[in-house]
Amino acid sequence: MLVTLEGIDGSGKSTLHDALGTALADLDPVITREPGSTWIGDAVRRAIREQADPVAEALLFVADHAAHLSEVIRPALAKEKLVISDRYIDSRFVYQQVTLEGIVPDPLSWLRAVHAGWTIYPDLTILLTVPVSIALERTGKRDKEEHFEQEAVLTRVQDYYMQLVEEEPYRFLIIDGTLSPEDITRVAGETIRFRNEQAKKSKNKRK
Repeated sequence: MLVTLEGIDGSGKSTLHDALGTALADLDPVITREPGSTWIGDAVRRAIREQADPVAEALLFVADHAAHLSEVIRPALAKEKLVISDRYIDSRFVYQQVTLEGIVPDPLSWLRAVHAGWTIYPDLTILLTVPVSIALERTGKRDKEEHFEQEAVLTRVQDYYMQLVEEEPYRFLIIDGTLSPEDITRVAGETIRFRNEQAKKSKNKRK
């Protein structure tokens, strides 16, 4: 089962990611992240830092995703492991949709076409939502110039997340990121356990 954690920076996503590794330790989950789990992640971070061409940046994210799939995700799922990834394909759809606007027509359709036929969609996506002002205060990045950290960009990114939720409500669990870390971990952990057990039962019935 593939679980992904999504949300804007400062939503509490990475804190939850770390906490779930402990809370679900008995399930022996594979804890991973994107970008960063492959060597291409270094190139992605450099592209963001240097504000590279938006198309080049987007394709670097896609390359990192491909490597992540082949090196981490597919092998783990083949062993029927529970995989929990801090960021995944939805981050690309919402963040790059913003950066590619005005550069390619219909950025979301373009991004989906680039991924069509070879990516793996999550079984469950946990989306943490917080007011953008709180997210910026948490990260201390209100005055930074990096494009992914600007208030207007993050506002649009969060709106695009909600559009994805409207398209696939069955895949998403939305959690209020202003709740305590303990409450967020409890709700997320209980949901993952329930969905994981359901997935196992469904698979056994098909055998």
